[in-house]
Amino acid sequence: MASPLSFLRAGPPPPKAILLPDGLFFVRAVDVSADPAAGDAASQVALALEAASPFPLAQLYYGHFSLPGEGRALVFAAYRRRFTTEMVAAWDGAEIVLPAFAAVLAGKVGPATTIILASTEGLTAIHWKDGAVPSAVRFRPLAIDVTEEFRARARDELLQAYESKAVVDLAGPPAAEPSANDKEVAFRCGEFSSRMPAGAADALDVRDKDELLHLRRERARSVLAWRAIMACLAVAGLLVLGEILLVLGGLWQNTRNTQLHAQAPVVAKIETAQSLADRINELADKQLLPLEMIGAIVGEKGERKPESIVFTRAATSGQNMLSVDAQTDNTGDVGVYEDNLKALPILSKVDFKPLRAANNITNFSFTVTFKAGALKPWIPPPVPPSAP
Repeated sequence: MASPLSFLRAGPPPPKAILLPDGLFFVRAVDVSADPAAGDAASQVALALEAASPFPLAQLYYGHFSLPGEGRALVFAAYRRRFTTEMVAAWDGAEIVLPAFAAVLAGKVGPATTIILASTEGLTAIHWKDGAVPSAVRFRPLAIDVTEEFRARARDELLQAYESKAVVDLAGPPAAEPSANDKEVAFRCGEFSSRMPAGAADALDVRDKDELLHLRRERARSVLAWRAIMACLAVAGLLVLGEILLVLGGLWQNTRNTQLHAQAPVVAKIETAQSLADRINELADKQLLPLEMIGAIVGEKGERKPESIVFTRAATSGQNMLSVDAQTDNTGDVGVYEDNLKALPILSKVDFKPLRAANNITNFSFTVTFKAGALKPWIPPPVPPSAP
């Protein structure tokens, strides 16, 4: 029979965690320096995002995962307009808001290991080449009603991108669980667990950083209050209640488990319906594809844009037009880049503005217009008919 004080040794209750769809985020692995002159990991990540993203940090929900002694950080970000007002409102009261794949990043895996995380939106591959910080994350969207054969084929295609010695399949996003203390945040899916330091968990939260600072202060006060309550309950249990708490606690736990089991099917149906509705609304309402536009004019591996050219601002105008401000220390690369863009068949118009040079830096701007319907979000291929 369990001790009446066992629940007091269980540590803080599991945090309220909001797991966001992986498909909303773009992910990059960036190098971080341990040199104090380079700043902490968060500062280096912010600089890397400012250099890589066409949008200011204020227009992004972003986070990162890094550990002391590792020379790499995994950075993820999403354009804020991809999130509806209802989605953001659901974050109220949450202790941590992060992409679903971020919940497994602190799992103990060996080199050349890939985790395949299944969700209602598709499959996510998280790959560790070496070290404790993943080197790459890829997401493959899938329709809800695809066959198991098609899902298995999509999984194999994801794995082809990596040289994996071990593959871990997770049937669903991990759920937050109680941790041993308030200095770590724990997630679990089946036998797989991910326990990350509280500092690393805070860095994963994608919400506004000023708002997070306020929430962390509130959480610290809540932890102090929780400890005080637990101490009072321990004293009262030792001096007064004794074995009575075991009986009452057992009855309460049985009632709670009964309610949870009774409500689980209803909750699962509601979550599935909500996920489908959110996906339908996203497909119906989304008109701008800013990240896809940037990717088209830069190239999948940056082959279309010379390295010397750096984007300083990008903004969409309508559904098919993108305006970009840029600078370079090599004026000749401007003409090369203009020729590369004019050769793209998906562009109907390329307009470069006059150059402005100062202090060996050439500033320029240009506007590209995409052909109607040429730029579309990725849609999974139709499911082949099964053999009779």
